[in-house]
Amino acid sequence: MVAYLFQRAKRRTIGFVVGPDGLIVRAPKWTPVGEVEAALREKAQWITRKLGESRERQTRQHEARIAWCDGVVLPLLGEPLRVVLDPGHRFGAVGASLQDDVSNPVGRVLRVGLPTGASPEQICDAVQAWLMRHAREHFRQRLDHFAPLLQVQWHKLSLSSAGTRWGSARIDGSIRLNWRLIHFRPAVIDYVVAHELSHLRVMDHSARFWDTVRTVVPDYAELRGQLKDDSIPKW
Repeated sequence: MVAYLFQRAKRRTIGFVVGPDGLIVRAPKWTPVGEVEAALREKAQWITRKLGESRERQTRQHEARIAWCDGVVLPLLGEPLRVVLDPGHRFGAVGASLQDDVSNPVGRVLRVGLPTGASPEQICDAVQAWLMRHAREHFRQRLDHFAPLLQVQWHKLSLSSAGTRWGSARIDGSIRLNWRLIHFRPAVIDYVVAHELSHLRVMDHSARFWDTVRTVVPDYAELRGQLKDDSIPKW
């Protein structure tokens, strides 16, 4: 049994949308209910599959939520990073320090200069600030690596916090990258960097554009698909 929301709409055909809230069925005002039910039976296998995929996606997104506390683990460049509150240090102006810890199963530790009783909001702000600085440095290095290969010049890097857009480029050489890319492994970040730099040569998504991306990132299609990874923290 599948419940669904039924809507009459200004459209020519019966439409099905599966989202976080379940199934929505939209039909033209003149379509008989029996015809809608027949279309539902015809699409039953597709609907149940999509509903299952939606539930799995929501589960992954829920598991990816960060519980901001001492010891929380989150991905950095595709590898786990443990956050440890260290009230005895301030780490200068940066507020945190990345260290290798052979005694820790995770391996890498971000020591944050906060008291052990810090609020989740304080921990989140401190870690995000450090991640954004780390992201800017990493992005600059990769821009400098790929720009000569693509025979282009970039002039300005800005960080964004967009919900779904990973990057953008302007003809004047301005590059905008989502700082949350720092969660992905380096190869995925390289794809996004090369993608935006390629726009400085081709400002659309034509075949010529993708041929340009392919010259520096041959496996871009596979890497592009990994940007849909639901396990990446959404912040």
